[in-house]
Amino acid sequence: MNMPALRIALVSETFPPEINGVANTLGHLSEGLRQRGHQVEIVRPRQAGDGRDESDQDLLLCRGWALPGYPGLQWGEVSMHTLWRRWRKLRPDVLYIATEGPLGLSALRAARRLGIAVVSGFHTNFPQYSGQYGLGLLARLLTHYLRWFHRRTAATLVPSASQQLELERRGFERLALMARGVDACLFNPARRSQALRDSWGLGPHDIAVLHVGRLAAEKNLGLLRPCLQTLQNTYPQLRLRLVVVGDGPQRATLEQQLPEAVFCGAQRGESLAEHYASGDLFLFPSLTETFGNVVLEALASGLAVVAYDEAAAAQHIRHGHSGALAMPGDQAAFIDAACWLLEEHETLRRVRLNARQHASRQGWPAIVEQFEAHLQSACNQALATAPALTIKPGSTMPRG
Repeated sequence: MNMPALRIALVSETFPPEINGVANTLGHLSEGLRQRGHQVEIVRPRQAGDGRDESDQDLLLCRGWALPGYPGLQWGEVSMHTLWRRWRKLRPDVLYIATEGPLGLSALRAARRLGIAVVSGFHTNFPQYSGQYGLGLLARLLTHYLRWFHRRTAATLVPSASQQLELERRGFERLALMARGVDACLFNPARRSQALRDSWGLGPHDIAVLHVGRLAAEKNLGLLRPCLQTLQNTYPQLRLRLVVVGDGPQRATLEQQLPEAVFCGAQRGESLAEHYASGDLFLFPSLTETFGNVVLEALASGLAVVAYDEAAAAQHIRHGHSGALAMPGDQAAFIDAACWLLEEHETLRRVRLNARQHASRQGWPAIVEQFEAHLQSACNQALATAPALTIKPGSTMPRG
Protein backbone atom coordinates (compact mmCIF):
# COMPACT_ATOMS: atom_id res chain seq x y z
CA MET A 1 0.00 0.00 0.00
CA ASN A 2 1.41 3.38 -1.02
CA MET A 3 1.64 5.91 1.80
CA PRO A 4 1.17 9.66 1.39
CA ALA A 5 4.38 11.52 0.64
CA LEU A 6 5.99 12.93 3.77
CA ARG A 7 8.50 15.66 4.42
CA ILE A 8 11.06 13.98 6.67
CA ALA A 9 13.95 15.68 8.48
CA LEU A 10 16.80 13.26 9.17
CA VAL A 11 19.15 14.55 11.86
CA SER A 12 22.57 12.98 12.35
CA GLU A 13 26.10 13.88 13.35
CA THR A 14 27.46 11.46 10.74
CA PHE A 15 26.43 10.87 7.15
CA PRO A 16 28.00 9.62 3.89
CA PRO A 17 30.64 9.86 2.61
CA GLU A 18 31.92 9.31 6.17
CA ILE A 19 32.82 5.64 6.72
CA ASN A 20 30.98 3.99 9.60
CA GLY A 21 27.93 1.82 10.13
CA VAL A 22 25.62 4.69 11.10
CA ALA A 23 26.47 6.74 8.01
CA ASN A 24 26.10 3.66 5.80
CA THR A 25 22.65 2.90 7.23
CA LEU A 26 21.42 6.49 6.93
CA GLY A 27 22.62 6.73 3.35
CA HIS A 28 20.52 3.70 2.37
CA LEU A 29 17.48 4.84 4.36
CA SER A 30 17.45 8.40 2.99
CA GLU A 31 17.91 7.26 -0.60
CA GLY A 32 15.23 4.59 -0.20
CA LEU A 33 12.74 7.12 1.17
CA ARG A 34 13.37 9.46 -1.75
CA GLN A 35 12.83 6.61 -4.20
CA ARG A 36 9.47 6.00 -2.52
CA GLY A 37 8.42 9.60 -3.17
CA HIS A 38 9.20 11.28 0.16
CA GLN A 39 11.05 14.58 0.57
CA VAL A 40 14.05 14.13 2.85
CA GLU A 41 15.88 16.98 4.55
CA ILE A 42 19.32 16.13 5.95
CA VAL A 43 20.57 18.05 8.99
CA ARG A 44 24.23 17.30 9.71
CA PRO A 45 27.59 18.90 10.54
CA ARG A 46 29.62 20.40 7.74
CA GLN A 47 32.14 17.92 6.31
CA ALA A 48 35.47 18.42 4.57
CA GLY A 49 34.72 19.41 0.99
CA ASP A 50 31.37 21.07 1.74
CA GLY A 51 30.99 24.59 0.40
CA ARG A 52 29.90 27.44 2.64
CA ASP A 53 26.58 27.94 0.83
CA GLU A 54 25.40 24.38 0.23
CA SER A 55 22.46 24.50 2.66
CA ASP A 56 19.04 24.50 0.98
CA GLN A 57 15.56 23.24 1.81
CA ASP A 58 16.77 19.62 1.71
CA LEU A 59 20.13 20.13 3.43
CA LEU A 60 21.08 22.09 6.53
CA LEU A 61 24.77 22.14 7.39
CA CYS A 62 25.82 23.13 10.88
CA ARG A 63 29.06 23.66 12.72
CA GLY A 64 30.92 20.58 13.93
CA TRP A 65 33.79 19.86 16.28
CA ALA A 66 36.01 16.81 16.21
CA LEU A 67 35.63 13.84 18.52
CA PRO A 68 38.95 13.31 20.36
CA GLY A 69 40.73 10.22 19.07
CA TYR A 70 38.38 9.75 16.10
CA PRO A 71 39.62 11.65 13.04
CA GLY A 72 36.78 12.31 10.64
CA LEU A 73 34.01 12.04 13.26
CA GLN A 74 32.46 15.07 14.93
CA TRP A 75 29.69 16.43 17.10
CA GLY A 76 27.23 18.79 15.47
CA GLU A 77 26.32 22.14 17.01
CA VAL A 78 23.28 24.25 16.12
CA SER A 79 20.95 26.24 18.34
CA MET A 80 17.44 25.07 19.03
CA HIS A 81 16.18 28.49 17.87
CA THR A 82 17.85 28.09 14.46
CA LEU A 83 16.03 24.82 13.90
CA TRP A 84 12.78 26.19 15.35
CA ARG A 85 12.82 29.13 12.91
CA ARG A 86 13.66 26.90 9.96
CA TRP A 87 11.02 24.27 10.70
CA ARG A 88 8.40 26.87 11.53
CA LYS A 89 8.71 28.11 7.92
CA LEU A 90 9.35 24.72 6.28
CA ARG A 91 7.68 22.27 8.61
CA PRO A 92 8.60 18.57 8.44
CA ASP A 93 5.89 15.97 9.02
CA VAL A 94 8.28 13.91 11.13
CA LEU A 95 11.88 13.92 12.39
CA TYR A 96 14.22 10.98 12.57
CA ILE A 97 17.04 11.66 15.05
CA ALA A 98 19.88 9.18 14.58
CA THR A 99 22.40 10.59 17.07
CA GLU A 100 21.82 11.90 20.56
CA GLY A 101 24.60 14.50 20.74
CA PRO A 102 24.20 18.30 20.84
CA LEU A 103 22.69 18.40 17.34
CA GLY A 104 20.14 15.71 18.15
CA LEU A 105 19.23 17.40 21.43
CA SER A 106 18.61 20.76 19.71
CA ALA A 107 16.47 19.01 17.09
CA LEU A 108 14.45 17.21 19.77
CA ARG A 109 13.76 20.44 21.67
CA ALA A 110 12.76 22.34 18.51
CA ALA A 111 10.45 19.56 17.34
CA ARG A 112 8.73 19.26 20.72
CA ARG A 113 8.17 23.02 20.82
CA LEU A 114 6.59 22.89 17.35
CA GLY A 115 4.60 19.72 17.99
CA ILE A 116 6.39 17.74 15.26
CA ALA A 117 6.46 13.95 15.55
CA VAL A 118 9.89 12.50 16.40
CA VAL A 119 11.25 8.99 15.92
CA SER A 120 14.74 8.21 17.24
CA GLY A 121 17.27 5.50 16.50
CA PHE A 122 19.65 3.71 18.86
CA HIS A 123 22.63 3.30 16.54
CA THR A 124 25.62 3.40 18.90
CA ASN A 125 26.02 1.88 22.35
CA PHE A 126 27.94 4.73 23.97
CA PRO A 127 27.51 3.45 27.56
CA GLN A 128 29.10 0.14 26.62
CA TYR A 129 31.91 1.95 24.80
CA SER A 130 32.59 3.91 28.00
CA GLY A 131 32.75 0.67 29.96
CA GLN A 132 35.42 -0.62 27.56
CA TYR A 133 37.56 2.41 28.47
CA GLY A 134 37.06 1.81 32.21
CA LEU A 135 34.76 4.81 32.63
CA GLY A 136 32.00 3.17 34.65
CA LEU A 137 30.59 6.40 36.09
CA LEU A 138 30.39 7.97 32.63
CA ALA A 139 28.59 4.86 31.36
CA ARG A 140 25.91 5.25 34.04
CA LEU A 141 25.48 8.95 33.29
CA LEU A 142 25.20 8.24 29.57
CA THR A 143 22.58 5.57 30.17
CA HIS A 144 20.53 8.03 32.24
CA TYR A 145 20.79 10.71 29.54
CA LEU A 146 19.96 8.36 26.67
CA ARG A 147 16.94 6.97 28.51
CA TRP A 148 15.73 10.54 29.14
CA PHE A 149 16.32 11.46 25.49
CA HIS A 150 14.56 8.49 23.89
CA ARG A 151 11.57 8.64 26.25
CA ARG A 152 10.75 11.96 24.59
CA THR A 153 10.25 10.42 21.15
CA ALA A 154 7.30 8.49 19.72
CA ALA A 155 9.44 5.40 19.16
CA THR A 156 13.07 4.31 19.32
CA LEU A 157 14.20 2.01 16.53
CA VAL A 158 16.78 -0.62 17.50
CA PRO A 159 18.61 -2.89 15.04
CA SER A 160 18.62 -6.22 16.88
CA ALA A 161 16.48 -8.24 19.27
CA SER A 162 19.35 -8.57 21.74
CA GLN A 163 19.77 -4.79 21.82
CA GLN A 164 16.04 -4.36 22.34
CA LEU A 165 16.06 -6.71 25.34
CA GLU A 166 19.09 -4.96 26.85
CA LEU A 167 17.48 -1.53 26.54
CA GLU A 168 14.18 -2.76 27.97
CA ARG A 169 16.13 -4.07 30.95
CA ARG A 170 17.59 -0.58 31.41
CA GLY A 171 14.17 1.06 31.43
CA PHE A 172 13.88 2.28 27.83
CA GLU A 173 10.34 2.43 26.47
CA ARG A 174 8.52 2.31 23.10
CA LEU A 175 11.24 0.29 21.41
CA ALA A 176 10.69 -1.15 17.94
CA LEU A 177 12.90 -3.54 15.99
CA MET A 178 14.21 -2.40 12.62
CA ALA A 179 17.04 -4.50 11.25
CA ARG A 180 19.60 -3.58 8.60
CA GLY A 181 20.02 -4.63 5.00
CA VAL A 182 22.90 -5.24 2.64
CA ASP A 183 23.55 -4.49 -1.02
CA ALA A 184 24.10 -8.05 -2.22
CA CYS A 185 24.95 -6.86 -5.74
CA LEU A 186 27.85 -4.77 -4.45
CA PHE A 187 29.00 -7.27 -1.82
CA ASN A 188 29.32 -10.37 -3.94
CA PRO A 189 31.78 -13.32 -4.13
CA ALA A 190 32.11 -12.62 -7.86
CA ARG A 191 34.32 -9.63 -7.00
CA ARG A 192 37.10 -11.90 -5.72
CA SER A 193 40.45 -10.71 -7.09
CA GLN A 194 43.52 -12.90 -7.28
CA ALA A 195 45.55 -9.81 -8.15
CA LEU A 196 44.57 -8.30 -4.81
CA ARG A 197 45.35 -11.57 -3.02
CA ASP A 198 48.75 -11.62 -4.75
CA SER A 199 49.44 -8.20 -3.23
CA TRP A 200 48.73 -9.77 0.16
CA GLY A 201 51.21 -12.55 -0.59
CA LEU A 202 48.50 -15.23 -0.90
CA GLY A 203 47.91 -17.81 -3.60
CA PRO A 204 44.54 -19.21 -4.72
CA HIS A 205 44.48 -21.91 -2.02
CA ASP A 206 45.87 -19.86 0.87
CA ILE A 207 43.64 -18.41 3.60
CA ALA A 208 43.02 -14.68 3.93
CA VAL A 209 41.78 -14.01 7.48
CA LEU A 210 39.91 -10.73 7.18
CA HIS A 211 38.76 -8.07 9.62
CA VAL A 212 36.88 -4.94 8.52
CA GLY A 213 35.91 -2.08 10.81
CA ARG A 214 36.99 0.88 12.87
CA LEU A 215 40.25 0.19 14.68
CA ALA A 216 39.34 1.26 18.21
CA ALA A 217 39.56 -0.12 21.74
CA GLU A 218 35.85 -0.87 22.01
CA LYS A 219 36.10 -3.34 19.11
CA ASN A 220 37.99 -5.95 21.19
CA LEU A 221 40.71 -6.24 18.56
CA GLY A 222 43.20 -7.65 21.05
CA LEU A 223 41.64 -11.04 20.29
CA LEU A 224 42.90 -11.01 16.70
CA ARG A 225 46.50 -11.86 17.64
CA PRO A 226 45.88 -14.96 19.83
CA CYS A 227 43.26 -16.19 17.38
CA LEU A 228 45.66 -15.97 14.44
CA GLN A 229 48.48 -17.58 16.45
CA THR A 230 46.25 -20.52 17.38
CA LEU A 231 45.14 -20.98 13.78
CA GLN A 232 48.77 -21.01 12.62
CA ASN A 233 49.79 -23.50 15.33
CA THR A 234 46.80 -25.75 14.66
CA TYR A 235 47.18 -25.77 10.88
CA PRO A 236 50.90 -25.35 10.10
CA GLN A 237 50.28 -26.78 6.62
CA LEU A 238 48.10 -23.76 5.70
CA ARG A 239 49.44 -20.41 4.62
CA LEU A 240 47.44 -17.82 6.58
CA ARG A 241 47.59 -14.05 6.58
CA LEU A 242 45.58 -11.52 8.56
CA VAL A 243 44.23 -8.66 6.41
CA VAL A 244 42.86 -5.64 8.27
CA VAL A 245 40.62 -3.16 6.44
CA GLY A 246 39.79 0.08 8.24
CA ASP A 247 41.36 2.87 10.23
CA GLY A 248 41.12 4.34 13.70
CA PRO A 249 43.00 5.33 16.85
CA GLN A 250 44.38 1.82 17.48
CA ARG A 251 45.92 1.29 14.06
CA ALA A 252 49.51 2.10 15.05
CA THR A 253 49.31 -0.18 18.09
CA LEU A 254 47.87 -3.04 16.05
CA GLU A 255 50.55 -2.63 13.38
CA GLN A 256 53.19 -3.12 16.10
CA GLN A 257 51.39 -6.13 17.60
CA LEU A 258 50.70 -7.76 14.22
CA PRO A 259 53.80 -7.15 12.08
CA GLU A 260 52.91 -9.91 9.59
CA ALA A 261 49.40 -8.57 8.96
CA VAL A 262 48.42 -6.48 5.94
CA PHE A 263 46.82 -3.15 6.84
CA CYS A 264 44.81 -1.78 3.93
CA GLY A 265 43.34 1.37 5.49
CA ALA A 266 39.76 2.49 4.98
CA GLN A 267 38.11 1.31 1.77
CA ARG A 268 34.74 2.13 0.27
CA GLY A 269 32.44 1.14 -2.59
CA GLU A 270 33.70 -1.39 -5.11
CA SER A 271 37.18 -1.43 -3.59
CA LEU A 272 35.74 -2.42 -0.21
CA ALA A 273 33.60 -5.09 -1.86
CA GLU A 274 36.67 -6.47 -3.65
CA HIS A 275 38.56 -6.68 -0.34
CA TYR A 276 35.70 -8.59 1.27
CA ALA A 277 35.31 -11.03 -1.61
CA SER A 278 39.04 -11.72 -1.70
CA GLY A 279 39.01 -13.00 1.88
CA ASP A 280 38.12 -16.46 3.20
CA LEU A 281 37.58 -16.26 6.97
CA PHE A 282 36.13 -13.19 8.71
CA LEU A 283 36.88 -12.48 12.38
CA PHE A 284 34.52 -10.13 14.23
CA PRO A 285 35.36 -10.09 17.97
CA SER A 286 33.41 -6.94 18.93
CA LEU A 287 31.15 -7.06 22.00
CA THR A 288 29.78 -3.51 21.79
CA GLU A 289 27.73 -3.51 18.59
CA THR A 290 24.11 -2.45 18.31
CA PHE A 291 24.13 -4.34 15.00
CA GLY A 292 27.39 -4.65 13.05
CA ASN A 293 26.79 -3.97 9.35
CA VAL A 294 30.11 -5.54 8.44
CA VAL A 295 28.78 -8.96 9.46
CA LEU A 296 26.09 -8.82 6.76
CA GLU A 297 28.57 -7.44 4.23
CA ALA A 298 30.97 -10.32 4.97
CA LEU A 299 28.19 -12.92 4.70
CA ALA A 300 27.00 -11.44 1.40
CA SER A 301 30.59 -11.60 0.13
CA GLY A 302 30.66 -15.33 0.85
CA LEU A 303 32.98 -15.30 3.87
CA ALA A 304 32.87 -17.72 6.79
CA VAL A 305 32.20 -15.42 9.75
CA VAL A 306 33.31 -16.00 13.34
CA ALA A 307 31.52 -13.75 15.83
CA TYR A 308 29.99 -13.60 19.26
CA ASP A 309 26.35 -14.66 19.49
CA GLU A 310 24.74 -11.23 19.62
CA ALA A 311 23.53 -8.35 17.44
CA ALA A 312 23.76 -9.00 13.69
CA ALA A 313 25.61 -12.29 14.14
CA ALA A 314 22.87 -13.74 16.36
CA GLN A 315 20.26 -12.57 13.89
CA HIS A 316 21.87 -13.80 10.68
CA ILE A 317 24.22 -16.69 11.48
CA ARG A 318 23.14 -20.25 12.18
CA HIS A 319 26.04 -21.80 14.04
CA GLY A 320 27.64 -24.52 11.95
CA HIS A 321 25.51 -23.69 8.92
CA SER A 322 26.26 -20.13 7.77
CA GLY A 323 29.06 -19.24 10.18
CA ALA A 324 30.38 -19.97 13.66
CA LEU A 325 29.29 -18.35 16.93
CA ALA A 326 30.70 -18.16 20.45
CA MET A 327 29.07 -17.15 23.70
CA PRO A 328 29.71 -13.42 24.29
CA GLY A 329 33.01 -12.90 26.09
CA ASP A 330 34.24 -16.51 25.76
CA GLN A 331 37.55 -15.96 23.98
CA ALA A 332 38.48 -19.65 23.95
CA ALA A 333 35.17 -20.52 22.30
CA PHE A 334 35.70 -17.78 19.70
CA ILE A 335 39.13 -19.18 18.80
CA ASP A 336 37.76 -22.75 18.74
CA ALA A 337 35.03 -21.63 16.34
CA ALA A 338 37.63 -20.20 13.96
CA CYS A 339 39.65 -23.42 14.15
CA TRP A 340 36.57 -25.53 13.40
CA LEU A 341 35.90 -23.62 10.18
CA LEU A 342 39.39 -24.44 8.87
CA GLU A 343 39.38 -28.07 10.00
CA GLU A 344 38.12 -29.36 6.65
CA HIS A 345 38.04 -27.64 3.28
CA GLU A 346 34.49 -28.89 2.64
CA THR A 347 33.26 -27.31 5.88
CA LEU A 348 34.64 -23.92 4.87
CA ARG A 349 33.20 -24.22 1.35
CA ARG A 350 29.72 -25.20 2.59
CA VAL A 351 29.54 -22.48 5.24
CA ARG A 352 30.61 -19.81 2.77
CA LEU A 353 27.96 -20.90 0.27
CA ASN A 354 25.24 -20.87 2.94
CA ALA A 355 26.37 -17.44 4.15
CA ARG A 356 25.99 -15.95 0.68
CA GLN A 357 22.59 -17.56 0.13
CA HIS A 358 21.23 -16.15 3.38
CA ALA A 359 22.63 -12.63 3.04
CA SER A 360 21.52 -12.26 -0.58
CA ARG A 361 17.92 -12.21 0.71
CA GLN A 362 18.53 -9.35 3.19
CA GLY A 363 18.06 -6.38 0.86
CA TRP A 364 17.48 -2.74 1.82
CA PRO A 365 14.04 -2.20 0.16
CA ALA A 366 12.20 -4.20 2.84
CA ILE A 367 14.06 -2.31 5.59
CA VAL A 368 13.17 1.06 4.04
CA GLU A 369 9.51 -0.01 3.92
CA GLN A 370 9.63 -0.82 7.65
CA PHE A 371 11.26 2.54 8.34
CA GLU A 372 8.59 4.34 6.33
CA ALA A 373 5.86 2.58 8.33
CA HIS A 374 7.40 3.66 11.66
CA LEU A 375 7.60 7.29 10.49
CA GLN A 376 4.01 7.26 9.22
CA SER A 377 2.81 5.73 12.49
CA ALA A 378 4.46 8.54 14.46
CA CYS A 379 2.79 11.12 12.20
CA ASN A 380 -0.60 9.51 12.70
CA GLN A 381 -0.08 9.41 16.45
CA ALA A 382 0.87 13.10 16.52
CA LEU A 383 -2.22 14.05 14.51
CA ALA A 384 -4.48 12.00 16.77
CA THR A 385 -3.17 13.66 19.94
CA ALA A 386 -2.85 17.23 18.62
CA PRO A 387 -5.10 19.69 20.50
CA ALA A 388 -8.12 20.79 18.53
CA LEU A 389 -8.24 24.44 17.45
CA THR A 390 -11.22 26.23 18.99
CA ILE A 391 -12.48 29.61 17.78
CA LYS A 392 -14.13 31.86 20.34
CA PRO A 393 -17.03 34.12 19.28
CA GLY A 394 -15.76 37.39 17.93
CA SER A 395 -12.23 36.12 17.32
CA THR A 396 -10.58 35.83 13.92
CA MET A 397 -8.75 32.93 12.33
CA PRO A 398 -4.98 33.21 12.63
CA ARG A 399 -3.25 34.09 9.39
CA GLY A 400 -0.71 31.76 7.79
